[in-house]
Amino acid sequence: MPKIKSKSSAKKRFTLTGTGKIKRKHAYKSHILTKKSTKRKRNLTYTTTVDTADVKRVREMLTK
Repeated sequence: MPKIKSKSSAKKRFTLTGTGKIKRKHAYKSHILTKKSTKRKRNLTYTTTVDTADVKRVREMLTK
């Protein structure tokens, strides 16, 4: 049987931390930035962790 490939889109969007958590970027930072406040854009810059409800689904996409 061939190996099951992991999702290419997930490989590009998520990274694993040293402790095993999954990092992600914020959405809404790609276009139409003129109407968004500087504070909002600045806060969207930083990375965050994937919510616990979605960890199983994301890990499944990454480790196939």
